Amino acid sequence: MALPPPQPSRSPSGSAPPFTPLLCVVDFHHARGPEISHWFGTSPAGSDPQPHPQAQEDNTGSGWGLIPYMALPDGAHRGVEEFSYFSLVYHGDKNRKKDGGEGAGEHVGEGAGDGGGGATSIFGISCCQSIPASSLLWKSEDVTRSAVQKAVVALTDQPERFSKLREKLRVVTRAWFAQRDFRDVEILQRFQENLSREVVTGSREEEDGQQYFGLSLREMVYQYKWQMLVLFKCLLLQPKFSLLSLIPNLVKNLQDCADPQMNSHAESLRKPDSVRTSDRSSFLAYLGVPLQLFGKGSVFGPYTPLQQLDILTDLDTKSYVVGSTNSLLIQQKDRYCDVLIDLDENAISILSPTLRSAVALSVADRRWIDFLAQQVTDTWDDTDPSRPKTHGYAGSEEFIRLQFEEYLLALLSAEKYHQHLSAHPTNKDRAAGGSSDPKALLADIEGDPSSDFSPSFLDAWRQTENHALWSRTTDTHLFDLVDPRHPCAGGITIEDVQRRLAAQVAELHLDERFSATREVVGKRLVEGREQVGAAFGRVWADVEALREAQRRRVEEARLQAAESSAAGGDGEVRNGSHLQYAARLPKPDLGQAQASVAAAGQRAGAYLSSWGSWAAEKRKAGWQRQASGSQGATSTQEGKPKVLATNEVGRQGAHTGHETKEAG
Repeated sequence: MALPPPQPSRSPSGSAPPFTPLLCVVDFHHARGPEISHWFGTSPAGSDPQPHPQAQEDNTGSGWGLIPYMALPDGAHRGVEEFSYFSLVYHGDKNRKKDGGEGAGEHVGEGAGDGGGGATSIFGISCCQSIPASSLLWKSEDVTRSAVQKAVVALTDQPERFSKLREKLRVVTRAWFAQRDFRDVEILQRFQENLSREVVTGSREEEDGQQYFGLSLREMVYQYKWQMLVLFKCLLLQPKFSLLSLIPNLVKNLQDCADPQMNSHAESLRKPDSVRTSDRSSFLAYLGVPLQLFGKGSVFGPYTPLQQLDILTDLDTKSYVVGSTNSLLIQQKDRYCDVLIDLDENAISILSPTLRSAVALSVADRRWIDFLAQQVTDTWDDTDPSRPKTHGYAGSEEFIRLQFEEYLLALLSAEKYHQHLSAHPTNKDRAAGGSSDPKALLADIEGDPSSDFSPSFLDAWRQTENHALWSRTTDTHLFDLVDPRHPCAGGITIEDVQRRLAAQVAELHLDERFSATREVVGKRLVEGREQVGAAFGRVWADVEALREAQRRRVEEARLQAAESSAAGGDGEVRNGSHLQYAARLPKPDLGQAQASVAAAGQRAGAYLSSWGSWAAEKRKAGWQRQASGSQGATSTQEGKPKVLATNEVGRQGAHTGHETKEAG
């Protein structure tokens, strides 16, 4: 069945309306695989649309028959919610006028040139979710597994609206699943009608921040750093890989990206003859932006199933960007890829040696991308990667895009100035037969500034289709509008070396690699400190035990010596009897000895305290020593406590002992 043309209301100007958004539901049948169960927005209602009759012989080429496989990609069942993006070819009415969007330059004709009678690219986005079969209020006979998986798919010709469309599709899909009864599709019908009204009454003009919503350049720059500029240069060389978000207005000009035979944009593009510098869209269009990266021989498929891999190997396909979740693409990467980005491993591989040498960064390139990466790193917030932690402009998504836009415009201007220098040789080239015109050169530009963008890259870019189209449809004096100078022009400096070393050290992730080692070493140090402390404690306890045993032996020997001296006059005591008697003597009580020492200390303290009290009383009474007056001195000596010197104590003790002996 042929896809009927959309039937929305005509615009007030009477021009043909754009493509009417369609909605469909894709189920996963356990026996038949993915299949479409509902269509919304078709005429008649609910019918199953098919490609234009011209494409019925090659259903795979247009892609409409592969919508179920694109909407439910491989591995989608592993997640709770998954999104998939893909592109299709829409063979519309020959009289249908396709709006090329802002920045598209001047166009003529009605979109022919692909042999398809006004064929254009249609873009799809699907939201895939699953729900336990046991929680459904109603189950069909086909539900035989524990979970039911479905995808709601929206088709539009305006990929710049994907940011809003994605969020709306997420909300609608969740609400439909929350009903737990898939027979009720009223919410999907109303959603499709709302999308149709937006196309008729709304404008294609959107703020840049809205059309890029959900594409996080901050995370890409933070993850890949200097490799981001390598990928950007790969984009301009049109290999089998590409990026979209970094080229101004490129998302709005993808009408020829779904099939390598489509080339309507290039065939209808004409060189602008005027420019309004105050109008950004007019200014970019005059500079030839966006570059036509997806024209004849190029394909853009955000998700490409295995059924479309034959298109990639076709001789007419010169360049493409595709996404896949199938490991076959990685296993045969040498066949399918010039550049491979493995998001699971966060690795970028440039497989073509020629391309690798062409995209090598110059000194100015490396200085520029290091500055940009540093801005993102300094403002990185792990809790919210989408915006700087300072909530400022530096390091934001808009900051990154404008930096790349400035880089691209400087590149285009420098290339035009290089062409201008080639047409007007300098004085050095006069000997070769050239004529010099000093007025034709810029006074503040010395030499050829395009060399800062790497001559090998420029040589490779001049061989691409997008460079030929841009050079043919743009003015030769673009450098009068944009300074033809690299944003970070100049030779290598010590700051570049320091920055490069710091970046290389940071890329080693030493903190992450040694964090586990640091934790283990710290734990071992704590355990070792505890073990050493316990060992010292045991050694000290053993030393104290030895000292205590030695003190006891000395005390016992002293007591035995005292006993021996006391029994020295008794001649009848034998040595053996003396030892037995000493053994029967009770051992001294160390606790009592310590108590005696403590009591003696207390008595000494009390004596000293009484002495201090006496001296204090004398000072309070105004006692003064007089030089003469024996009576006062005598009274003082009588009232003063008597203190004996050591020799006096010894003589007194000797005298007392002598008296005791005489008394005995």
